[in-house]
Amino acid sequence: MRITSARNPKVRAWAELKTRRGRLEQGRFLVEGAREAARARAAGIRPQAWLVWPERAGAEEAALLADAPAYELSEAAMRKVSYRENPPALIGVFERPARRLEDLPTRPRRVLVAVEIEKPGNLGAMLRSADASGADAVLVVGEAVDPENPNVIRTSTGTVFTLPLAAVDHDAARAWLRERGLQIVAAAPRARRVYWEADLSGPTAFVVGAEDRGLPPGWLEAADLAVRIPMEGVADSLNASVSAALLLYEGLRQQRRG
Repeated sequence: MRITSARNPKVRAWAELKTRRGRLEQGRFLVEGAREAARARAAGIRPQAWLVWPERAGAEEAALLADAPAYELSEAAMRKVSYRENPPALIGVFERPARRLEDLPTRPRRVLVAVEIEKPGNLGAMLRSADASGADAVLVVGEAVDPENPNVIRTSTGTVFTLPLAAVDHDAARAWLRERGLQIVAAAPRARRVYWEADLSGPTAFVVGAEDRGLPPGWLEAADLAVRIPMEGVADSLNASVSAALLLYEGLRQQRRG
Protein backbone atom coordinates (compact mmCIF):
# COMPACT_ATOMS: atom_id res chain seq x y z
CA MET A 1 0.00 0.00 0.00
CA ARG A 2 1.29 3.46 -0.95
CA ILE A 3 0.71 6.43 1.39
CA THR A 4 1.71 9.89 0.16
CA SER A 5 0.03 12.30 2.58
CA ALA A 6 1.53 13.19 5.95
CA ARG A 7 -2.06 13.83 7.10
CA ASN A 8 -3.14 10.24 6.50
CA PRO A 9 -4.76 8.81 9.71
CA LYS A 10 -2.32 5.89 9.79
CA VAL A 11 0.63 8.25 9.49
CA ARG A 12 -0.74 10.41 12.32
CA ALA A 13 -1.17 7.35 14.55
CA TRP A 14 2.35 6.14 13.81
CA ALA A 15 3.75 9.62 14.49
CA GLU A 16 2.16 9.58 17.95
CA LEU A 17 4.45 6.65 18.81
CA LYS A 18 7.31 9.12 19.10
CA THR A 19 5.78 10.09 22.46
CA ARG A 20 5.66 8.00 25.61
CA ARG A 21 1.93 8.60 25.90
CA GLY A 22 1.36 7.34 22.38
CA ARG A 23 3.40 4.20 23.03
CA LEU A 24 1.49 3.44 26.22
CA GLU A 25 -1.93 4.09 24.68
CA GLN A 26 -1.32 2.10 21.50
CA GLY A 27 0.80 -0.68 23.01
CA ARG A 28 3.38 -0.44 20.25
CA PHE A 29 6.53 1.48 19.36
CA LEU A 30 8.80 2.45 16.47
CA VAL A 31 12.13 0.93 15.51
CA GLU A 32 14.03 3.03 12.98
CA GLY A 33 16.63 1.44 10.73
CA ALA A 34 17.15 -2.04 9.33
CA ARG A 35 19.89 -3.06 11.81
CA GLU A 36 17.83 -2.15 14.86
CA ALA A 37 14.65 -3.66 13.40
CA ALA A 38 16.45 -6.92 12.65
CA ARG A 39 17.68 -7.10 16.25
CA ALA A 40 14.18 -6.48 17.57
CA ARG A 41 12.72 -9.24 15.43
CA ALA A 42 15.54 -11.64 16.29
CA ALA A 43 14.77 -11.02 19.98
CA GLY A 44 11.23 -12.30 19.40
CA ILE A 45 9.46 -8.92 19.42
CA ARG A 46 6.57 -9.07 16.98
CA PRO A 47 6.39 -6.53 14.12
CA GLN A 48 2.94 -5.16 13.28
CA ALA A 49 3.85 -3.12 10.20
CA TRP A 50 6.80 -2.06 8.07
CA LEU A 51 7.08 1.52 6.81
CA VAL A 52 9.32 1.78 3.76
CA TRP A 53 10.81 4.74 1.93
CA PRO A 54 11.06 2.95 -1.43
CA GLU A 55 13.41 5.44 -3.05
CA ARG A 56 16.03 4.65 -0.41
CA ALA A 57 15.30 1.02 0.41
CA GLY A 58 17.55 -1.80 -0.72
CA ALA A 59 18.12 -5.52 -0.18
CA GLU A 60 18.71 -5.13 3.57
CA GLU A 61 15.28 -3.58 4.05
CA ALA A 62 13.52 -5.94 1.63
CA ALA A 63 14.78 -8.96 3.59
CA LEU A 64 12.73 -7.90 6.63
CA LEU A 65 9.32 -7.43 5.03
CA ALA A 66 7.93 -10.98 5.04
CA ASP A 67 6.11 -11.16 8.38
CA ALA A 68 3.97 -7.99 8.59
CA PRO A 69 2.09 -5.63 6.26
CA ALA A 70 4.37 -3.22 4.41
CA TYR A 71 3.45 0.38 3.57
CA GLU A 72 5.36 2.49 1.08
CA LEU A 73 5.57 6.07 2.40
CA SER A 74 6.40 9.25 0.57
CA GLU A 75 9.24 11.41 1.86
CA ALA A 76 6.77 13.76 3.56
CA ALA A 77 4.97 10.89 5.29
CA MET A 78 8.24 9.26 6.36
CA ARG A 79 9.49 12.53 7.85
CA LYS A 80 6.23 12.87 9.77
CA VAL A 81 6.70 9.46 11.39
CA SER A 82 10.45 9.46 11.93
CA TYR A 83 12.09 10.71 15.12
CA ARG A 84 15.29 11.41 13.21
CA GLU A 85 16.21 14.50 11.24
CA ASN A 86 17.33 12.23 8.41
CA PRO A 87 14.82 9.35 8.28
CA PRO A 88 16.00 5.82 7.49
CA ALA A 89 14.72 3.72 4.61
CA LEU A 90 12.78 1.46 6.99
CA ILE A 91 10.78 1.92 10.18
CA GLY A 92 9.23 -1.03 11.99
CA VAL A 93 6.09 -0.75 14.10
CA PHE A 94 6.46 -3.34 16.88
CA GLU A 95 4.31 -4.62 19.73
CA ARG A 96 5.63 -3.37 23.08
CA PRO A 97 7.39 -6.16 25.04
CA ALA A 98 6.38 -6.93 28.61
CA ARG A 99 9.86 -6.25 30.16
CA ARG A 100 9.10 -8.40 33.22
CA LEU A 101 11.39 -9.37 36.09
CA GLU A 102 10.37 -13.02 35.80
CA ASP A 103 11.91 -13.15 32.31
CA LEU A 104 15.39 -12.24 33.57
CA PRO A 105 18.13 -14.77 34.40
CA THR A 106 17.66 -16.42 37.77
CA ARG A 107 21.35 -16.42 38.75
CA PRO A 108 22.92 -13.23 37.34
CA ARG A 109 26.53 -12.30 38.05
CA ARG A 110 26.54 -8.69 36.90
CA VAL A 111 23.47 -6.46 36.72
CA LEU A 112 23.19 -2.80 35.76
CA VAL A 113 20.49 -0.82 37.57
CA ALA A 114 19.72 2.46 35.79
CA VAL A 115 17.74 4.66 38.20
CA GLU A 116 15.65 7.61 37.00
CA ILE A 117 17.78 8.25 33.92
CA GLU A 118 16.20 11.26 32.21
CA LYS A 119 18.19 11.49 28.97
CA PRO A 120 17.38 8.82 26.38
CA GLY A 121 20.87 9.06 24.91
CA ASN A 122 22.40 8.29 28.29
CA LEU A 123 20.23 5.23 28.80
CA GLY A 124 20.99 3.98 25.29
CA ALA A 125 24.73 4.37 25.86
CA MET A 126 24.43 2.57 29.21
CA LEU A 127 22.76 -0.34 27.44
CA ARG A 128 25.58 -0.52 24.90
CA SER A 129 28.10 -0.70 27.75
CA ALA A 130 26.05 -3.38 29.49
CA ASP A 131 25.95 -5.41 26.28
CA ALA A 132 29.65 -4.94 25.53
CA SER A 133 30.74 -5.88 29.06
CA GLY A 134 28.53 -8.98 29.13
CA ALA A 135 26.08 -7.88 31.82
CA ASP A 136 23.50 -10.55 32.60
CA ALA A 137 20.57 -8.16 33.04
CA VAL A 138 19.54 -4.52 33.16
CA LEU A 139 16.88 -2.97 35.39
CA VAL A 140 15.45 0.35 34.18
CA VAL A 141 13.98 1.84 37.34
CA GLY A 142 11.48 4.67 37.64
CA GLU A 143 9.49 6.74 35.17
CA ALA A 144 12.14 9.07 33.72
CA VAL A 145 12.60 7.44 30.30
CA ASP A 146 11.25 4.22 28.82
CA PRO A 147 13.35 1.67 26.91
CA GLU A 148 11.18 2.07 23.79
CA ASN A 149 12.04 5.75 23.40
CA PRO A 150 13.31 6.15 19.81
CA ASN A 151 16.54 7.78 20.95
CA VAL A 152 17.23 4.96 23.42
CA ILE A 153 16.85 2.47 20.58
CA ARG A 154 19.12 4.50 18.29
CA THR A 155 21.93 5.14 20.78
CA SER A 156 21.81 1.55 22.06
CA THR A 157 22.20 0.36 18.42
CA GLY A 158 19.42 -2.12 19.10
CA THR A 159 21.08 -3.77 22.12
CA VAL A 160 17.98 -2.71 24.07
CA PHE A 161 16.38 -5.75 22.41
CA THR A 162 19.19 -8.26 22.93
CA LEU A 163 19.78 -7.57 26.64
CA PRO A 164 17.63 -9.22 29.33
CA LEU A 165 15.88 -6.07 30.52
CA ALA A 166 13.02 -5.20 32.86
CA ALA A 167 11.39 -1.81 33.47
CA VAL A 168 10.23 -1.73 37.11
CA ASP A 169 9.62 0.48 40.12
CA HIS A 170 12.12 1.03 42.93
CA ASP A 171 10.70 -1.41 45.47
CA ALA A 172 10.34 -4.25 42.98
CA ALA A 173 13.90 -3.75 41.74
CA ARG A 174 15.41 -3.83 45.23
CA ALA A 175 13.40 -6.90 46.20
CA TRP A 176 14.50 -8.76 43.06
CA LEU A 177 18.17 -7.97 43.72
CA ARG A 178 17.92 -9.13 47.34
CA GLU A 179 16.14 -12.34 46.41
CA ARG A 180 19.01 -13.25 44.10
CA GLY A 181 21.73 -12.50 46.63
CA LEU A 182 23.35 -9.74 44.65
CA GLN A 183 25.68 -7.28 46.34
CA ILE A 184 24.17 -3.84 45.72
CA VAL A 185 26.89 -1.32 44.85
CA ALA A 186 25.78 2.30 44.56
CA ALA A 187 27.72 4.89 42.59
CA ALA A 188 28.01 7.95 44.86
CA PRO A 189 30.45 10.84 44.30
CA ARG A 190 31.02 11.34 48.05
CA ALA A 191 31.63 7.70 48.91
CA ARG A 192 34.85 6.93 50.78
CA ARG A 193 35.88 3.90 48.75
CA VAL A 194 37.17 4.13 45.17
CA TYR A 195 35.39 1.62 42.94
CA TRP A 196 38.49 -0.42 42.05
CA GLU A 197 39.25 -0.93 45.76
CA ALA A 198 35.89 -2.67 46.33
CA ASP A 199 35.44 -6.44 46.12
CA LEU A 200 33.27 -6.89 43.04
CA SER A 201 34.22 -10.50 42.37
CA GLY A 202 30.88 -11.94 43.50
CA PRO A 203 27.40 -11.43 42.03
CA THR A 204 26.98 -7.66 41.96
CA ALA A 205 24.40 -5.08 40.93
CA PHE A 206 25.81 -1.69 39.92
CA VAL A 207 23.34 1.11 40.66
CA VAL A 208 23.79 4.35 38.71
CA GLY A 209 21.56 7.42 38.92
CA ALA A 210 21.07 10.58 36.90
CA GLU A 211 24.24 12.66 36.73
CA ASP A 212 22.60 15.87 37.96
CA ARG A 213 20.80 14.39 40.99
CA GLY A 214 22.54 11.12 41.73
CA LEU A 215 20.72 8.28 43.45
CA PRO A 216 17.60 8.70 45.57
CA PRO A 217 18.11 8.14 49.33
CA GLY A 218 16.29 4.80 49.22
CA TRP A 219 18.99 3.30 47.01
CA LEU A 220 21.85 4.65 49.11
CA GLU A 221 20.22 3.14 52.20
CA ALA A 222 19.66 -0.20 50.48
CA ALA A 223 23.21 -0.45 49.12
CA ASP A 224 25.67 -2.87 50.64
CA LEU A 225 28.47 -0.62 49.49
CA ALA A 226 28.88 2.88 48.02
CA VAL A 227 31.79 3.62 45.71
CA ARG A 228 33.09 6.68 43.93
CA ILE A 229 34.92 7.27 40.69
CA PRO A 230 37.93 9.57 41.26
CA MET A 231 37.69 12.95 39.55
CA GLU A 232 40.81 15.09 39.36
CA GLY A 233 39.47 18.05 37.39
CA VAL A 234 36.89 20.77 38.04
CA ALA A 235 33.84 18.79 36.86
CA ASP A 236 31.59 17.64 39.69
CA SER A 237 29.97 14.70 37.89
CA LEU A 238 30.58 12.14 35.17
CA ASN A 239 28.19 11.21 32.41
CA ALA A 240 25.97 8.41 33.69
CA SER A 241 26.91 6.11 30.80
CA VAL A 242 30.63 6.60 31.50
CA SER A 243 30.11 5.76 35.17
CA ALA A 244 28.16 2.63 34.24
CA ALA A 245 30.86 1.50 31.81
CA LEU A 246 33.67 1.91 34.36
CA LEU A 247 31.81 -0.05 37.03
CA LEU A 248 30.69 -2.84 34.70
CA TYR A 249 34.15 -3.38 33.28
CA GLU A 250 35.78 -3.40 36.71
CA GLY A 251 33.24 -6.02 37.74
CA LEU A 252 34.08 -8.02 34.62
CA ARG A 253 37.84 -7.74 35.32
CA GLN A 254 37.53 -8.91 38.91
CA GLN A 255 35.17 -11.76 38.11
CA ARG A 256 37.41 -13.01 35.32
CA ARG A 257 40.44 -12.82 37.60
CA GLY A 258 38.56 -14.72 40.28
